[in-house]
Amino acid sequence: MLGYAAQGLHTDQGAANSGQLRDHLTRFEAALTGLADVYRECAKVLAVGPADALETFLETLARDAATTQAALRLLLGQPGISSQMVDNVNASIHVRALLTDVFIVDEILKGPKA
Repeated sequence: MLGYAAQGLHTDQGAANSGQLRDHLTRFEAALTGLADVYRECAKVLAVGPADALETFLETLARDAATTQAALRLLLGQPGISSQMVDNVNASIHVRALLTDVFIVDEILKGPKA
């Protein structure tokens, strides 16, 4: 996303990497479906807790994923995607919150370092 945003294109129509951009955004959007459930299952298998705090956090992650999906779907629904649009979605507080959520859960699932 950052590479496309840096190109300063007014639209992806006719751009050499248009298909790659839309494929990346589509895969990003699809990967968010059920993300909290995947983490929930991993935490269960690894016996990570406390369960109530983790569940509350995973509910937050699910909301952040849904909001990010909405932004990605809006972007993908446009006939032309400008570099500025991609830059704004990437800078969105919702995308940033989602990435932070993922980093937190990832570290918790890794467990303490020996």
